[in-house]
Amino acid sequence: MAREPSIALKTIMPFSSSDRRQKKRVSDLEDEAPLIQNEDLDSSSSSQTSTSRQRRRPTPSTTQPPSNMARAPSSNSRKIPFNAPDKIRDKFPPNVVRNQKYSLVTFFPLVFYEQFHIFINLYFLLVALSQFIPPLKIGYIITYFGPLCFVLLVTMGKEAYDDWKRYKRDQENNSRKYEILTRNGKKIIPSSKLRVGDLVFIYKDQRVPADVILIRTSETSGGCFIRTDQLDGETDWKLRLAIPSCQKSTDDSLLSLEAEIYADAPHKDIHNFIGTFTKQMPGNITSQVEALNVENTMWMNTVLASGTAIGFVIYTGKDTRAIINTGHPETKVGLLDKEINNLSKILFVVTFLLSFLLIALNGFRGLWYIYLFRFLILFSSIIPISLRVNLDLGKTVYAYQIMHDEEIKGTIVRTSTIPEELGRIEYLLSDKTGTLTKNDMELKKLNMGTMAYGLESIDEISNQLTIAFQQAREGNGAGVGGSGGGSVHRTGVSKKGRRDMTLRVRDIVLALALCHNVTPVTDDGDEPVYQASSPDEVAIVRWTERVGLTLVFRDTNEIHLKTSTGNILVFQILHTFPFTSESKRMGIILRDKETKEIMFYQKGADSVMSRIVQYNDWLEEECGNMAREGLRTLVIARKKLSDDSYNDFAEKYNQAKVSVSDRKAQETAVVTDILEKDLELLGVTGVEDKLQDGVKTTLEQLKAAGIKIWMLTGDKVETATCIAVSSKLVQRSQHIQQISQIKTMVEAVEALDTLQSKSQSCLVIDGDSLQLYLDHYKNEFIEIAVRLPVVVACRCSPTQKADVTRLIIEFTNKRVCAIGDGGNDVSMIQAAHIGVGIVGKEGRQASLAADFSILQFSYLTKLLLWHGRNSYHRSSKLAQFVIHRGLIISVIQAVFSSIFFFAPIALYQGFLIVGYATIYTMFPVFSLVLDQDVSEEIALKFPELYKDLTKGRSLSLRTFFQWLMISTYQGGAIMIMSILLFEDEFVNIVSISFTALILNELIMVALAINTWHRLMFVSEIVTLAIYIASMAFMPTYFDLSFILTTTFVWKVAVITAISSIPLFILKLIRRYFVPKKIVGLEEYGRVAA
Repeated sequence: MAREPSIALKTIMPFSSSDRRQKKRVSDLEDEAPLIQNEDLDSSSSSQTSTSRQRRRPTPSTTQPPSNMARAPSSNSRKIPFNAPDKIRDKFPPNVVRNQKYSLVTFFPLVFYEQFHIFINLYFLLVALSQFIPPLKIGYIITYFGPLCFVLLVTMGKEAYDDWKRYKRDQENNSRKYEILTRNGKKIIPSSKLRVGDLVFIYKDQRVPADVILIRTSETSGGCFIRTDQLDGETDWKLRLAIPSCQKSTDDSLLSLEAEIYADAPHKDIHNFIGTFTKQMPGNITSQVEALNVENTMWMNTVLASGTAIGFVIYTGKDTRAIINTGHPETKVGLLDKEINNLSKILFVVTFLLSFLLIALNGFRGLWYIYLFRFLILFSSIIPISLRVNLDLGKTVYAYQIMHDEEIKGTIVRTSTIPEELGRIEYLLSDKTGTLTKNDMELKKLNMGTMAYGLESIDEISNQLTIAFQQAREGNGAGVGGSGGGSVHRTGVSKKGRRDMTLRVRDIVLALALCHNVTPVTDDGDEPVYQASSPDEVAIVRWTERVGLTLVFRDTNEIHLKTSTGNILVFQILHTFPFTSESKRMGIILRDKETKEIMFYQKGADSVMSRIVQYNDWLEEECGNMAREGLRTLVIARKKLSDDSYNDFAEKYNQAKVSVSDRKAQETAVVTDILEKDLELLGVTGVEDKLQDGVKTTLEQLKAAGIKIWMLTGDKVETATCIAVSSKLVQRSQHIQQISQIKTMVEAVEALDTLQSKSQSCLVIDGDSLQLYLDHYKNEFIEIAVRLPVVVACRCSPTQKADVTRLIIEFTNKRVCAIGDGGNDVSMIQAAHIGVGIVGKEGRQASLAADFSILQFSYLTKLLLWHGRNSYHRSSKLAQFVIHRGLIISVIQAVFSSIFFFAPIALYQGFLIVGYATIYTMFPVFSLVLDQDVSEEIALKFPELYKDLTKGRSLSLRTFFQWLMISTYQGGAIMIMSILLFEDEFVNIVSISFTALILNELIMVALAINTWHRLMFVSEIVTLAIYIASMAFMPTYFDLSFILTTTFVWKVAVITAISSIPLFILKLIRRYFVPKKIVGLEEYGRVAA
């Protein structure tokens, strides 16, 4: 039977006085920050987990539940006894998951509302309804209701299908079988039948069905691992601990247990929980109370990764963390869609003015107001209802092309409604760690003040470490075969007060090998894999392994280290203090099993540790030197504790732990007062985070494309500056203007004045100074900052990242793209017009929340410069042709009515008007989504071409009125020439003009194509063949005896030539006398080839 992975166990006792939690790299240079925060609890009242990320209040789009779902959690805390009566259990919501957007009752009202608040759809609904009024009826009702119904059916079908899939997923989740423990033995029920107070069995790889307290596990240590990637996107396993007093309980003893669990009110924060376990002891008046925190919980939708567990259900249904945090971000609407909606309103004005003009020219005779409405209906095709359908289908094509691009494999389009935005980006806001860098850590330097070691010194350190442990063993006289294999001196200080370099090396390596939350996980026959909360912790432990001190085992109580000589050092874990964003440090209290010495180890950011360690004259300077090399620094220190001092600490700390009110503040006060004073400084480590492949080239191309790039990071100023220079975000000769540690508004104003005179410099600003500007000088700061070529904001929280994003959008009204890889980037990603998430070592949270998911930063080049360009150009051209298609037929109708006494009679009726916008023109026009105005090679080789896209010239009022003039000319030419050339065959005016109209549209599409695709050619030929063939089946509109004559053919050819050839000539003139930049570059490319 396969052995389960070994378990790393730790006690959760963080330093921070806030209840915010963050999974942090153990470094001052961490770039993680909060995503979710409990808004209902006091900020100092919760304990936390060492493996979780800090969370702050998210943006509204990340936490607001759908309006149709009753997701308001219960507002009160709860006490739940074991074997609770039904009266208590029935007060809590059922454990039903419901993610459906609609119900049978609300489906039609909600869908209709969503569709008819769009101007085009509402307009056509009113036009269609007008056909039930006899005086306004023109042609067949189906010609008006048909297109509208088609659009609605497509939309309703998509919505119904999506909601049906949500229903099936909900049904699958709600019907999953789970085993519960009852007085009648084990019973299997669906998850929807689980209630608060149930004892539920959870097996390996099984989804947790509700929020539960971990009562017992199959591990003797009382721990288990869970996977949380479906809850928070993080890929690392999280450790969970059973209630100690329940771990050894049997099934029968659990059922007879006289105990109750207190749980705080349901809230959003998945990394916070406050609770207690109160057990009535037999024969004892007082009760035993144990503190519960987040490490005693397993939230719904997490998955048990090891062993078997029994959980006590505390939250169900809408009270669970997973459902409370299930939100639907606001739908992003692209700028192109807004522009087209505005053009639709202009087209309505054109329709009204044209109708009013015809009525005025007729002298307002008769029932002119009826005629006005009839003309509005006749000209309704000016506002094409098929426009939105064509654009939506085009976006689907763009998304397919992006996801199937072999050069950017793994790219996922999660928001297919805004691909055109990729072609109009002017600001790029980027995270650093894991985005510009690989998040692949390697310990590069170890500095101990008087000595510094690099990678080339690995052998020297290893030799000194071996000598140190050998000397320690000889001094102790212990046998080699002892389980401890250690020495009474291995954590001691020499009697002279000064230790030689060998002992100093041993002490700092030992500290690095012990002060962490890393766990070696091994399956049978496999190499051990280190599980940790962040990559840099793993990097440090791997480094200690390379120098000869290997972490081989860790559980709740012990850490085992193996020396290069094969001896095992055993340490008892007394307390662990995880890393948090506020504390910027972590610590651990250990007892050497051989010497019985108690040692407190701590590591953290230099800004914090400098106040805790003993006085020294080198720490600040060396940390600054490492940061300028781009290394992430950690200060390592320790403090020896006597038995009395430790016992005093443990007593006070345990009292703080069981407090329900201000638990966190009390815990922090005890740690600060007793432990964090006069620590012995051991040294500083420098960890390198390597740049991602292609970052330098990508940044250079994006800057050449006119995109201003801002780096928003949680790292310190020196490190962020170094990465900005090494990645070529900032040129080495470029002046860097630093604004940091601004405390007063006077200093802030002076710094802005200085910055204003250095418009070509790079601004580097820290988080505190940035917050001061955001609070007091927001407009003044952003006005100057947006003019700068590069801005680097350091020590940014997720809230600040989102605030900066919104501020740029508000002030500049430009398109902003945000890219990141961690949960701390989600708020920024969702606040931007385009959010890009990188699938990285921090998990998939940013990727899942983003509009586009990519595997590495360098993919941005092709995503923006190529796919963004194509999406915007193609959608613009497609929209213009669809509008032109409606305008030209309306102009023909207007000319016809003007010539024939301003009669509001339809020229084309029935199938002709429907076929015109569908089978006769749809495929050639839609084939424009395959057009390329420039080759991929040229687009990537000359990123400067991207600047033209951001000006929005492809679809503007200027181009709109150009197409309006073209449509007026062509429509007038077709109608007037039809009447002049076919004066004797006037009865066939419909077939004459309509044939010329179809041919004109096919020619116009051909003239607009820059790069022919075989599907374009096929669509033109097939459409023409369909039209010619359909003439034989519509005798009402086409007289075969007439249209088969040569007279009909040559005269139609003349009309078509008059309507289209002048435009072809104009195109040639513009190409040769006013050549576009693209044409010149294409010629250059051919010559260079």
